[in-house]
Amino acid sequence: MSEIPSSSLPPATEMTAQVTEGRFKRVLGTPSLVLFGLVYMVPLTVFTTYGIVTSLTGGRVADAYIITLIVMLFTARSYARMSVAMPYSGSAYVYTQQSMGGAVGFLVGWALLLDYLFLPMINYLVLGLYMNAYFPAIPNWVWIVVAIALVTVLNVIGIISVARANFVIILVQTIFVIIFVALGLSTAFGTHVNLLLPFIGDGSAAAGSPGTLFNGAAILALSFLGFDSVSTLSEEAKDAKRDVPRAIMIVTLAAGIVFIILAYVSTLVHPSNTFDSVDTASTEVIAVIGDWLAVLFIAGYVAGATGSALTSQASVARILFAMGRDGVLPRSVFGHLNKRFGTPVVATCIVSVVSLIAIVIDLATLSNMISFGALIAFSFVNLSVLVHYYIRGKQRYGWGWLNNLVLPLVGFALTVWLWTSLSAMTFVIGLSWLAVGFVILLIVTRFFTRPTPKLDMTEVS
Repeated sequence: MSEIPSSSLPPATEMTAQVTEGRFKRVLGTPSLVLFGLVYMVPLTVFTTYGIVTSLTGGRVADAYIITLIVMLFTARSYARMSVAMPYSGSAYVYTQQSMGGAVGFLVGWALLLDYLFLPMINYLVLGLYMNAYFPAIPNWVWIVVAIALVTVLNVIGIISVARANFVIILVQTIFVIIFVALGLSTAFGTHVNLLLPFIGDGSAAAGSPGTLFNGAAILALSFLGFDSVSTLSEEAKDAKRDVPRAIMIVTLAAGIVFIILAYVSTLVHPSNTFDSVDTASTEVIAVIGDWLAVLFIAGYVAGATGSALTSQASVARILFAMGRDGVLPRSVFGHLNKRFGTPVVATCIVSVVSLIAIVIDLATLSNMISFGALIAFSFVNLSVLVHYYIRGKQRYGWGWLNNLVLPLVGFALTVWLWTSLSAMTFVIGLSWLAVGFVILLIVTRFFTRPTPKLDMTEVS
């Protein structure tokens, strides 16, 4: 695909920052980027919302995952295309900023922070809950603080340490997935359960309602938050224009397949939408196979939560760095890389401090924040493809109308549909967050009397 010449990109303002303290190290190939995305997404995240979605959809979790995967593949394709045109840290923030203007870019980046800033928190919170369940003498907050300290050190040292840790983390989860699927299918065949049950439902009223299936799919969008994190490592990829788009598509498809398989087997093992507690339904599913498997599950789940915290903290630190480099956020605080490690150390430490909120916040509130911000970002990245390639790049001939107009619009419509399926409380929290971002934008631009700072791509290429 051809690219728009740099001369057609929006000019940088006088506030554009130069990276003088250090530069990111280009050390990541496609395999490392894929591992990063998969660890961020946590294959075992299926069990986090399994009980909630099972009860909501009448046992059709696998169907809900199929719908969500289709939606996410359209959006992943848009991320992949924009990562080729703009191979820089910042993800949706940079894509919308350069294609739709600084103000829109800032607000999308601000919404995206709901996803990136709070996702480490949800992992620390879950990790603390599970570890406290096994070691009740040690309070949740102790595990949370220890995990934050460990993750922060690894992220400060550099992306290579993160990549190495990712391999171990994904290995532990892979072992559990293989054992669970093998034993789960063996258990299901022994009970002669209907193999189509995960797709047709359990016969309850919820199983016959398309609306509940769509609502379940919207909730499961949370499981796919992570394929976009690969794009935040564009300035650390060996060949960003080749490796990043490949990794984005591989991560989305691979994770979606794993999610569907785990949901399918779980429903066969426990063919009911009734649980003692929907929040801990996974433990009831695993108990059907054998209590001994719970130990391996805890190990895999804790490893997954740690890995997701590790990768999500790395991503949000780079988005904050990108916004600081542009001058949208205080450049003296966020816009610097450490000379020794080549990482945004200050931004990383600030994320760690914010993550301490995990000690006092609840899981439902965190989930609401994350879903709202991510789906806004997804919607605008789809629109960015249309604006960048079809409108401004005038790539409308041959297959251009399909690649640059139809497919991005389909992705946008599907993402908005999921977004509007979220709860009312999600919108209250999300719109309040956007209001704060708008106030910050007014301050930075002095009530739009000066341009919104934007990334000068010539300074970071």
